[in-house]
Amino acid sequence: MTALGTLEELPPDYRQELTGFNLLPLWPSLRNFLPYGKPIRKTTPVLWRYEDIRPLLLRAGELTPIEKAERRVLVLANPGLGLDQVRATPTIYLGMQLILPGEAAPNHRHTPSAIRFAVEGDGAYTVVEGEKLPMSRGDLILTPPKLWHEHGHEGSGPVIWLDALDLPLVHDIEASYCIDGEPQPVANAPDSSQTAYRRAGLLPYAALDARKRDFPLLRFPWVDVREALLGYASGCGPDESVRLAYINPETGRECLPTLGFSALMLRPGEEIRLPRRSASVVFHVVEGIGTAKIDDIDIDWTEADTFAAPTHADVRLHNSADATPAFLFSVDDAPMQRSLGIYETFNDPAVM
Repeated sequence: MTALGTLEELPPDYRQELTGFNLLPLWPSLRNFLPYGKPIRKTTPVLWRYEDIRPLLLRAGELTPIEKAERRVLVLANPGLGLDQVRATPTIYLGMQLILPGEAAPNHRHTPSAIRFAVEGDGAYTVVEGEKLPMSRGDLILTPPKLWHEHGHEGSGPVIWLDALDLPLVHDIEASYCIDGEPQPVANAPDSSQTAYRRAGLLPYAALDARKRDFPLLRFPWVDVREALLGYASGCGPDESVRLAYINPETGRECLPTLGFSALMLRPGEEIRLPRRSASVVFHVVEGIGTAKIDDIDIDWTEADTFAAPTHADVRLHNSADATPAFLFSVDDAPMQRSLGIYETFNDPAVM
């Protein structure tokens, strides 16, 4: 492999002339952009403990009224990428959001795709395009790009949820912005997860002849997801992972164009090694205790903790409980990579 020329090898007058015309030679930095074999990764495996986040988030509720925050959020930032970059992986933004009884986060819409995953409390809701979506622990709620959405809290006690957005990607291509709006009129009917898309494999008959919609289902109740995981586990072999993908019920594809979501169950005492993938991923613990080994980093996790793995990572997960299953929710950027034609999986997790 031939060594590439360096910038210092070029005459100063030539370099100055290039700079004067807003030009630069590629070859001295080519391997920074196109390294051989595998990507250069700054993202580090990192754990955010809920027991650390929760008191700081509650204090934020005391220090900053919702009117001055709009969205009261603590960002889960990856130190390898720099805390000022406000990203958990190069393409995934994470935040823990707090809303208190009687508060309302105003209506707006924005270009980044977003989801809410309820962590604690009852009585909160999100309204998306007039559809009122209750937020119970473990529920996944979509707020797709450019759709109006707002939050409110009609119960008692704090409600906390995990936000995940493709904000880093949309911001980096200089396409990120939002628009404020008036409060939405709310339909009285229950959300579609309780009516039109109550059970997998069944669709409203009219959907067969209609144009497939981008976002027909906006809420995935955890009670249904958990039941589906337990049912699926009963039919899986001992060497099969118990993992289900959240999908668009009309198209069978991922829910959002850039982010993918799945739920994973670890049987009591089970340890699994996930296939190595080109996508970055974050995991949120819904129930249980366990450990993870991401590349060479060991992580101990418990309920409501969140942890991140970089692209091309070797990921092992272990349920430390011998009598109860553990449940995890994950967010990845595989749909975005598929659209770009760069998504890969590797049969041997140890081999690039």
